[in-house]
Amino acid sequence: MKTIVGNALRLLENGARSLQSPFLLFVRLYWGWQFLQTGWGKVNNLGKVTQFFTNLGIPFPALNAPFIAGLELFGGIFLILGAVSRPMSLLLAIDMLVAYVVADRDALLSLISDPDKFTGATPYTFLMASLIVLIFGPGKFSLDAWIESWRRAPAESPARARAQAAAL
Repeated sequence: MKTIVGNALRLLENGARSLQSPFLLFVRLYWGWQFLQTGWGKVNNLGKVTQFFTNLGIPFPALNAPFIAGLELFGGIFLILGAVSRPMSLLLAIDMLVAYVVADRDALLSLISDPDKFTGATPYTFLMASLIVLIFGPGKFSLDAWIESWRRAPAESPARARAQAAAL
């Protein structure tokens, strides 16, 4: 009986492990696209975004509006590609925490008393996606993983030797 349960648990663990990179790819592609779209919308409406930031009391709204627009636009692109994923995810998570604090404070304060209000706020899913990539990394299907595997490849690797020769 122990063997059957042990084998079943190993099978479940191996199956779940094999889904990690596809799941992280899905999170990066979907939420990277969402960030890209929100950033693009902000870039194309900087006047409205600046006014919104002014109304929220965000310091230096004329500087913060284009910064946040660019962060979300290029952060989305980098998430999609899986490039500089952890640093970008950290910046995007901070962006969403600030959004909670200044734009959805009631939802943030209801974290314990009314979790549905907290999870229903706009920044929630963006924050969770950012935290998933920050904590677990971008997965195997990413530029970060490709660069890391290339960097760790033995110096005598034929592919690396050709790449280095082409760079000269």
